[in-house]
Amino acid sequence: MTGTVHVVGAGLAGLAAAVDLVRTGRRVALYEAGPQAGGRCRSYHDPELGCRIDNGNHLLLSGNRATLAYLDAIGAADRLTGPDQPRFPFLDLALGERWTLALSPGRWPGWIFDAASRLPGTGAWDYLRALGLAWAGADATVAECLAGHGEVYRRLWQPFAVAALNTETETASARLLWAVMRETFERGGLACRPLVPRVDLSESLIEPALIFLARNRCLVKMSARLRRIDATRDWVTGLDMGGSTQAIGEDDAVVLAVPAPVAASLVEGLIVPTQFRAIVNAHYRMAVPRERAGEAGILGLVGGVAEWIFVKREVVSVTVSAADRVVDRPAEELAPAIWREVARALDLDAKAMPPARIVKERRATFAATPEQLARRPGPATRWRNLVLAGDWTATGLPGTIEGAVRSGQTAARALAAA
Repeated sequence: MTGTVHVVGAGLAGLAAAVDLVRTGRRVALYEAGPQAGGRCRSYHDPELGCRIDNGNHLLLSGNRATLAYLDAIGAADRLTGPDQPRFPFLDLALGERWTLALSPGRWPGWIFDAASRLPGTGAWDYLRALGLAWAGADATVAECLAGHGEVYRRLWQPFAVAALNTETETASARLLWAVMRETFERGGLACRPLVPRVDLSESLIEPALIFLARNRCLVKMSARLRRIDATRDWVTGLDMGGSTQAIGEDDAVVLAVPAPVAASLVEGLIVPTQFRAIVNAHYRMAVPRERAGEAGILGLVGGVAEWIFVKREVVSVTVSAADRVVDRPAEELAPAIWREVARALDLDAKAMPPARIVKERRATFAATPEQLARRPGPATRWRNLVLAGDWTATGLPGTIEGAVRSGQTAARALAAA
């Protein structure tokens, strides 16, 4: 195929596919149903807070190779920042105890043999037992494999699994958690350094991609929703954009990078994940010295509602993953409840809550259960000139930035191979 590739969806998966295709010399047209690119990874001005905020909080790691390659391609490799060493500070709200998980830089896990680098009151064997995940069955859950491991489970593996998989450990796939651990802990501390945007998500990951695509004569259309796909038995022939139809020639191709339910409505018979989990983010308008949350401005919480605190330029943002347990609580109740934990963690006045915004994403990511993993499709479809992209496809990773970028790059390569 040497014609135009029509990429439908300008989230990270679609942007990554478009960037890779342009770099190989393909003509690309990019369509986005909403008014702004970025999907769940975007920034916008919040009128209530009077400042720019990220739609959600996303933690990248130095070992996220697909994302770093994407940033390098769009000239934005310098728009992430982080500490030189893999350090993760925590606060146990139930016990009032603070500690810092300090991973060894190399692949040898020397940190587990150093009492000052691991969780208080744990030993090396507590961590080595997690290797049992490597032999977990297809239907095994994280809790079944790790819940009997005492404090290291409650204070490390459980919050790590919930943050990575956005699914409660009682139902989350043990195999998928092991896949994450292979790309993080197994590769050593230098693959686990936390990276955060210097400014915000859009400035780091989205706007440079749009500039790159514009410079390479990529047609970008916002507020262009795909209504229907016209096709023969094995070939897409047109895209109905609602009022106009984009013809797809015999040398053209399509990358469908939309949410799973949208893809299922457009491609008859497509099997996709059908269960999802919520994420709740709380944003507080105030300036706090970043070092209060550690060198990277990130602090993990155990034993409360909040899980991760991100100290940014003008706001303190908090993430609650696998948030179905709290998503129905009204914002007027959630904001002060989460603020009390933030104030305690950052040594602030719990009675002086600043202006707040609660952002709820009820279907943030697919549920990372064994049953739902079996429903993740690969990039190929029954139409030879249409491939899929999205963090819900079979990337081998959970619904993360790295998974989304990897899916877009995989889709682009699938078209190149075809």
